[in-house]
Amino acid sequence: MAINKNHEFDELNGVKCAIAERGVNAERAAFLRSLLEANGYQVVVVPATAKGAKNEPDVDSGCFDVGVTDLSFNPVNAVFGRLLRTPEGQVVTLAYWLQEQPVADDSTPYFETPVSRSIGR
Repeated sequence: MAINKNHEFDELNGVKCAIAERGVNAERAAFLRSLLEANGYQVVVVPATAKGAKNEPDVDSGCFDVGVTDLSFNPVNAVFGRLLRTPEGQVVTLAYWLQEQPVADDSTPYFETPVSRSIGR
């Protein structure tokens, strides 16, 4: 059970995982997979679970759940703790994580950068 909404765990493909994001589209899942694998995490991507159906994949929705096998992973801590790097070696910013900027620019503090949505939804 999660301590809070931003540190969830689940079993994905039979492997206990810390959830990076739930219910994302295929493009977002591919972005997260490549970013997290570049940072040394083992990533598991599975079709999202159907609403109301416990552990039954909803293949028709086109949504995916993304998790990592490192149970200490927390997406909020990883981004705001500056623990993740882009493939180019730059610090992953909130805007980059949310795919609102194509390049991570950590010269502007995150609290001064407007973003359209929050991490961890």
